Amino acid sequence: MCLRLNICFSFQTLKAVKCPTDELSLTNCAVISDKEQHVTVYNGKGEFVFTLKKHPEVSSGSIAFSLPQVPDPPLQFDKSKDCISVMTMEIDFLQKKFIDSSPFDSDKMASELVQHFDNQAFTVGQQLVFSFADKLFSLVVKEIEAMDAGILKGERQIGLLLANSQVIFEKSENSAVVLIGKSKTREARQSIISPDWNFEKMGIGGLDKEFSDIFRRAFASRVFPPDIIEQMGCKHVKGILLFGPPGCGKTLMARQIGKMLKAREPKIVNGPEILNKYVGESEANIRKLFADAEEEQKRLGANSGLHIIIFDEIDAICKQRGSMAGSTGVHDTVVNQLLSKIDGVEQLNNILVIGMTNRPDLIDEALLRPGRLEVKMEIGKTFWSPIMLSRTFYFERIPGKFSIEEISLISQRQIMNFLVKSSVILHVNSIRVILYSQKSNSLIVYFSVGTPQAFGTNQEDYASYIMNGIVRWGHPVSEVLEDGELLVQQTKNSDRTPLVSVLLEGPANSGKTALAAKISEDSEFPFIKICSPDKMIGFSETAKCQAIKKIFEDAYKSQLSCVVVDDIERLLDYVPIGPRFSNLVLQALLVLLKKPPPKGRKLLIIGTTSRKDVLQEMEMLDAFSTTIHIPNISGGEQLVRALELLDSFQEKERSAIANKVKGQTLWIGIKKLLMLIEMAAQMDPNNRVDKFLSLLTEEGG
Repeated sequence: MCLRLNICFSFQTLKAVKCPTDELSLTNCAVISDKEQHVTVYNGKGEFVFTLKKHPEVSSGSIAFSLPQVPDPPLQFDKSKDCISVMTMEIDFLQKKFIDSSPFDSDKMASELVQHFDNQAFTVGQQLVFSFADKLFSLVVKEIEAMDAGILKGERQIGLLLANSQVIFEKSENSAVVLIGKSKTREARQSIISPDWNFEKMGIGGLDKEFSDIFRRAFASRVFPPDIIEQMGCKHVKGILLFGPPGCGKTLMARQIGKMLKAREPKIVNGPEILNKYVGESEANIRKLFADAEEEQKRLGANSGLHIIIFDEIDAICKQRGSMAGSTGVHDTVVNQLLSKIDGVEQLNNILVIGMTNRPDLIDEALLRPGRLEVKMEIGKTFWSPIMLSRTFYFERIPGKFSIEEISLISQRQIMNFLVKSSVILHVNSIRVILYSQKSNSLIVYFSVGTPQAFGTNQEDYASYIMNGIVRWGHPVSEVLEDGELLVQQTKNSDRTPLVSVLLEGPANSGKTALAAKISEDSEFPFIKICSPDKMIGFSETAKCQAIKKIFEDAYKSQLSCVVVDDIERLLDYVPIGPRFSNLVLQALLVLLKKPPPKGRKLLIIGTTSRKDVLQEMEMLDAFSTTIHIPNISGGEQLVRALELLDSFQEKERSAIANKVKGQTLWIGIKKLLMLIEMAAQMDPNNRVDKFLSLLTEEGG
């Protein structure tokens, strides 16, 4: 039966009133005192079809709605062709104060809605209230697909919802409803990669491999639409730990990651800034960092943008809980607060926490488990050589020159905009820059500091070990250097022997330390460190072990490293009376000498000793790959050759010395020879040859 309802119903004026009960307001029906039928309602925004129900509390001449609307004509539906095939509805919470961040199953919601509103008519743009899981939702019909497309023609799109109709939910703009399941539309996909991103402009050259690994492990899942990730049951990586020695580019990389991603402006905070002397303020500072991400996730759900929080020096606030005896426990509560925010009960899925430290061993292990800072990336030292052509600086990645922070310092200051002149020496924060003219308007720039003092050995260290250069007084010296070069090439090129160790043994004063320093310097390895007893004077056994261990751990951070363990018997505190030595240091050295470096790293160890017999008794010789003997000068020809190379005495004096020592058997180290030469040089020129020969005889030569 069709009735025309506009302002009047059966020629009778109807008054719009409120539904008599809350239950009826959720039925999406217009309520009258007459029999049940369908009616078209006009409310100034459009025309909608409602099903009529009767209720004794509705007075005659009134029509009740859940929302105030004005009626128009009733309709009859043909269920064979006027039914709804697919209906898309916008959803939001009815009242903002009752927002719930829990996910709602769209499949169950659609099933309940179809059952609740079975055999009711719906119109595009129609509003209704729906109760699900004890929550009230506001629904708006956005689109209808009917079995008969003809009913969708014209101004009105109307259909009858039946048991086999499909309902799809779509979040309204700024809705905080979190939907899961298949009965929801795919939200607009946000590309995580900034469209104008350019790797070459990021300024982190030399860290290509590290950056690639971070992207593959931490960002790959964020490239795909949220729906696909949800269906696969995958979870995004929420945390990255970048660790490595100071100045290796950790902070720089973290900042550039924020620029590469289409994310909110990264929040960068130094670890110590979190701590506050007032009770509870440190934890409040942590909560403030995550507040924006929490609010956006409640509002936008899976479509929330990525929030990046960068903790520099994270070890300052995330030390092992319970490790600080006698403290107030502030560090422990800060760690607990951070853990709960990253992966707690109300965990966030729109955050990426990047922690940076050079002491990963201090961080609480709970922070490093999967789901938190699960991607751990070591950022090693990157060494470069700068070249300047036509006043333009270029930097090439080759072994043995400069780390990335030193290049940043120089390039930012542009060498103080100096005027280019031949052989100019500048001082820039203690880094000396020497410019040599090569061709017209073409220059090469060298830095006198080869590697940072805090990381490797600087040139001043080499100067003390090779003060007078290497005196090639005979084949033994040349053979040692040639063998050393072979070992360097083996370390560089062989994948089967990432650890190569050699022991230079010989009598005292034979120049073992100088030869070891020369081999390591000529290797041009990025990391070179000399472990010498003179740097550990007064150390306890434990402190000495820690210092030696630290040198080797630093060496493992570079792709190519060389460690010189000088004067091993002195490191062991060996004395022949007893005999007596440090077994703790001995065991530490035995372990470190045999321990291979991490995968992809190579290490050359050069040891020196004057007591091969002692090391043999200590079973240390087997820890070295090979042993090279360094002899003393043992013949007159070798002595004269050394005097010539050192430019000592005049030619007539050297001839006189040669005649005296001809055919004699000598046995003197090159260091001792240098001392005798300098002592004789202080004498009167008429007597210095005799004095030198006298001293040589006294030394057993």
